[in-house]
Amino acid sequence: MKIPAIKLLVENYTPSELKQAENDLIEGEALKITVEGADEGEQLTHVIAALWIMEEMSAKKLDFKEALREYTKKVRESIN
Repeated sequence: MKIPAIKLLVENYTPSELKQAENDLIEGEALKITVEGADEGEQLTHVIAALWIMEEMSAKKLDFKEALREYTKKVRESIN
C-alpha cells in the first residue's frame, strides 16, 4: 500500500470511476483510469482504500489526512 498512490486516486477520480476500476480489476479487465501498483492486487488495494477514504471524508466531513489516519488505524486493527 502506497499512500501517494491512494492520494492521487482521491484527488483525481470520482467514486464512480473508482468503483468501475475496482470491478475491472476483479473481472481481470483493462483499467480505464491510471492506478499505480506493482500488480493487480496492489492496484485493487489502492482503489479500495481511496473509496473508503472518500466515503469517510464525505460522511464525517474529514480532510484527507484525517480519513487516511482512520483507514490506516482500521488496517492495523485487522492485522492484530
